[in-house]
Amino acid sequence: MNGYLKESNFMMVEEGFTTKDLLENLLVELGQMSDQQAFFVADLGDIVKKHLCFLKALPRVKPYFPVKCNGSEGVIRLLAELGAGFACTNKAEIACVQSIGVPADKIFYSSPCKQVAHIKYAASHGVQLMTFDNEVELSKVARSHPHARLLLGITADSSPSTHSNMMFGTTLESCRHLLETAKEQAVEVVGISFHLGSRGLEPQAFAQSVAAAQLAFEIGTELGYQMHLLDIGGGFPGTEDTRTQFEEVRSSRCLHSAGRERGRRVSPGLAPCRGAELTEGEYLLPVQIAAVINSALDLYFPDGCGVEIIATPGRYYITSAFTFAASITAREEVPVEQPGSDEEESGSKKSLVYHLSDGIYSAFSCLLFDTPCPRPQLHKRPCPDHPSHSSSLRGPPEDAEDHIADGLELPELQVGDWLIFEDMGAYTIATSSLLGGCSQPQITYAMSRVAWKAVQFFQGKPPQTEDDRESVCAPLSCGWEMAETLCVTPVFTPASII
Repeated sequence: MNGYLKESNFMMVEEGFTTKDLLENLLVELGQMSDQQAFFVADLGDIVKKHLCFLKALPRVKPYFPVKCNGSEGVIRLLAELGAGFACTNKAEIACVQSIGVPADKIFYSSPCKQVAHIKYAASHGVQLMTFDNEVELSKVARSHPHARLLLGITADSSPSTHSNMMFGTTLESCRHLLETAKEQAVEVVGISFHLGSRGLEPQAFAQSVAAAQLAFEIGTELGYQMHLLDIGGGFPGTEDTRTQFEEVRSSRCLHSAGRERGRRVSPGLAPCRGAELTEGEYLLPVQIAAVINSALDLYFPDGCGVEIIATPGRYYITSAFTFAASITAREEVPVEQPGSDEEESGSKKSLVYHLSDGIYSAFSCLLFDTPCPRPQLHKRPCPDHPSHSSSLRGPPEDAEDHIADGLELPELQVGDWLIFEDMGAYTIATSSLLGGCSQPQITYAMSRVAWKAVQFFQGKPPQTEDDRESVCAPLSCGWEMAETLCVTPVFTPASII
């Protein structure tokens, strides 16, 4: 074991005890204390499952988790324990990761626009791997961190569906000039980076970008660089609610077949909360994306070519692992006039505005990243004969601009009622809050006992008894139920896998 994650860092739950059960217990405790503070429940077993899935589906790709997506301590400790690297965008994120003992060679300073003070901080703390896509960034690094190892960021997809996060990255036409300039400034360029992002994602865009990266590699090699690292970025969806289907895959061979052997579609979320049940398999990944990536890598960067491949999956790892609970602290009623209706009927129509115990400056900051607000679930089951009303959700009443959601059809709720939001793992926890910058909702981390044994087994520590060996081959997440179970044989040490 690496020692990053200990049993004291999370709540151990027995198999069959779901995230929904834990959430219910916490709500009962808070109700007894009259505490209405919002909180998270994080299923670490769900993240273990996603990690194993990623390694199985993309066996040549090493994951570097983007800390900006979720910098909570439990998540960082778990992923460090599993051997993942970390992509950091600023000094605070580097400090957050290194504070638990992650070595500098497992950190990628991935921001395309860096402050000089942060570059110097990275240099003084041993972080060498960085990215650049223009002469200004190149000059800053050359002056402030002469021993940096740089990836040239490129953009390859100019289709109309491309999202605005493609604004970073240079064109292929500019690659030679930037690489020549880096040579003049004696900066070491070791590879190419691209990032498509999770919005407007099309699987074929990955293949196009990998092909463009291979051309950029050729230019770098021609100029005398030892090009050996390719970063294919992120963009892997974290829930089933995407244009790219999530389907079951049995092995990487299925991925290369581009979906010829597709299983039954399943949800990657917390199954009991959705009433779903998995009947076979555990590994889930967007088949179309994985198949295209594997095929493109085999074509342009074949195994044995000496190129190491990394990726920065964020939403994929973390979205479905977190569930959020917020209480209603205030409410407003707005009468709605119905043209052509009589006065009595018109008076029965109303629009309701609910203020929650948290808003867009904390957990719902995900809305600022173009993330749609998850539909709330009611903690208390409403009476079937109670009508629904047009409802809006707002943050605490102090800020009139704290808008969470509009146009919801909900039964009439009261102050003190709780709303539950699933799939709240991505961009809901700011690193600044973890370092004392501002308060954040409490996080309760949970992992099933068999998931914890699976983490140990994955690290090459064999179970001590036959019962332990059998329990490892069991559901990993405290929120999943399935008939056929997962068993991962520790063929490789962590250094060999990650």
